[in-house]
Amino acid sequence: MKFKSTINAFNGRKISDIPVFFSFLIGAMLMYIWWLVYSFLPTFASWITYNLFQINKGSHIGASVEFFLYDTPKVMMLLFLVVFGVGIIRSFFTPEKTRAFLSGKSEFAGNVLAALLGIVTPFCSCSAVPLFIGFVTAGVPLGVTFSFLIAAPMVNEIALGLLYGLLGWEVAAIYLGTGLFIAIFAGWIIGRLKLEGHIEDWVTNTNAASLSMEEEKLSWNDRIVSGWDAVKEIIGRVWIFVIIGIAVGAGIHGFVPEGMMASIMGKGSWWSVPLSVVIGVPMYSNAAGIIPVVEALLGKGAALGTVLAFMMSVIALSLPEMVILRKVLKPKLIAVFIGVVASGILVVGYLFNMII
Repeated sequence: MKFKSTINAFNGRKISDIPVFFSFLIGAMLMYIWWLVYSFLPTFASWITYNLFQINKGSHIGASVEFFLYDTPKVMMLLFLVVFGVGIIRSFFTPEKTRAFLSGKSEFAGNVLAALLGIVTPFCSCSAVPLFIGFVTAGVPLGVTFSFLIAAPMVNEIALGLLYGLLGWEVAAIYLGTGLFIAIFAGWIIGRLKLEGHIEDWVTNTNAASLSMEEEKLSWNDRIVSGWDAVKEIIGRVWIFVIIGIAVGAGIHGFVPEGMMASIMGKGSWWSVPLSVVIGVPMYSNAAGIIPVVEALLGKGAALGTVLAFMMSVIALSLPEMVILRKVLKPKLIAVFIGVVASGILVVGYLFNMII
């Protein structure tokens, strides 16, 4: 009866009303269940493929089906965990805090800080227009603003979490370092070119005070709710891209011959890096959707530098983002932005193909 009364006491209450101790206790229990399920995934995928579906081991279709059945729950579980944790971290950052922090910073130091902030702040290409207006009207230098706008979608923590979970810390660290390099130096170069005159006039005429927002004080339970809200919003938006990406990766894993990717996207093909960038730019995906494809390409012998260049071009230079930025930038500045970022991606691709 005592246990029942405790359950009834929580019945109908919001997460934000539950004592913090119980929130963390429930979280620890859920993490243990998550780990048990995650560790069982390889056995589950193999049993479904070869016992339930009766597909022959060693066949192309068997390899594809097993890859899909293993990677789909694996990526979704990793995505859930990473997005929830990131949602809590992001509750400490607001547009107002970010804007105030970057205002008045010297240019190169501002580029570095803006790129680092881009990793942990809750902004993507869909937020580009209001963020750009807010930064420019608050006096943040143009180059610093671009460092932030490059880093936020490309070097986001969801990408890093999935890369770490699927490919190991070495690949995640390489991606982090090269992504920050591109964001910092691309922003610095754009700042040196003095292209402020190529911002649309209505942006520079916008009053910064009209964009200010009142900041909330959040408890730990509120931040847990923010993490859960991030899971519902982000996974609800990207799950279809994740499934498509895993399906493409499964096809590559099962049907593409071992040496084919090495011949097309290997170190020996000088044109593979620029070709991967050209292919990646028109594509529309996000980090969660493209990483399963990256995993499959690397598994089939594609060179790391070429695959990194492909992934970065898809995430940082997607056509939809350019359409969004056209609302605030004139064509010349968009062309400079694409050229500088693409050049940085090419350098990264060739560099890693040479040294790894």
